[in-house]
Amino acid sequence: MNWREAAENIPEIDQTAAEQMRMHLDSLTKPQGSLGRLEELAVTLSGMQGDLQTGKPAVLVFAGDHGVTAERVSLYGSEVTALMAQNFVTGKAAVNVLARQIGADVYVYNVGIDAADTAAINRNVRRGTGNIAKEPAMTAAEVKQALQIGADAVEASKADIIIPGDMGIGNTTASSALLCAYTGLSPEAAAGSGTGVEGPQLKHKIEVIGRAVKRSDAKEPLHILADLGGLEIAAMAGAMVRAASMRKPVLVDGFIATVAAIAAAKLAPGAERFFLYGHKSAEAGHAAALEAAGGKPLLDLGMRLGEGTGAAAAYPLLKMAQALTEEMATFADIGLA
Repeated sequence: MNWREAAENIPEIDQTAAEQMRMHLDSLTKPQGSLGRLEELAVTLSGMQGDLQTGKPAVLVFAGDHGVTAERVSLYGSEVTALMAQNFVTGKAAVNVLARQIGADVYVYNVGIDAADTAAINRNVRRGTGNIAKEPAMTAAEVKQALQIGADAVEASKADIIIPGDMGIGNTTASSALLCAYTGLSPEAAAGSGTGVEGPQLKHKIEVIGRAVKRSDAKEPLHILADLGGLEIAAMAGAMVRAASMRKPVLVDGFIATVAAIAAAKLAPGAERFFLYGHKSAEAGHAAALEAAGGKPLLDLGMRLGEGTGAAAAYPLLKMAQALTEEMATFADIGLA
């Protein structure tokens, strides 16, 4: 399905299924509400799906380079993106390790790596974005192509739970600029250390973000994404929109994924009803991004790697919520009214 058609067909939450799950939870052998957010998860998932099934998870890692790395906003050069994409493909990255623990397949997409060839699934739109401090990241046609790649990846995965992941040196800078443009937040509040920049280099990064935001005159959500975003960020947003249209819960990762979720919700109002937030990242801007997204993270482990790792770490909570609803006895089962 075309991503735009998906954006125009976001379903409502199944309130009947959610209420039935709430009533079932209240009948289990425990004080009402005593399992806290695990009960909330069961109700939320039931409303999303109509019938709570955590099913098969998939991690969709989208990788792309950023022209803004020319401004020296990262400790690493753009060549690391291609090297890490290869690491994902060989199954040696952190998200691969965590994905194996939860039984998730990992799909790696090259949507904009600045390299002649990678072992990832090749959907390269262009070899890296423009330098957002000086020029638009992408054209409108390119951002639409990236959105469609994300939407198609969800369909191809045949998964029940979608975990979008990211890889792209410079993408915390682009994400911070997007967050500022979408919310009015200041660069100082939106920027974090990313790969580990501190002191004068962090101050420089904030200045670069400010220049990008000031340069851009984009007003519409799609044009903001094209002007300040990244190919992998757009692909993540497209995946989130398509998953929401299919009633597939999206387990959102950290800072970059949350900014992609904000973009997805602006492109497809209502899509946010199908987003769960896996964790609170240690990246400085993530708290503000979560507030803007209305996200309530499941975990806070001090993680800030990206790749989908924080969301993968949170996935077992979804399985626990489902197991409780299926395996616990009710008061009636033990002979109590």
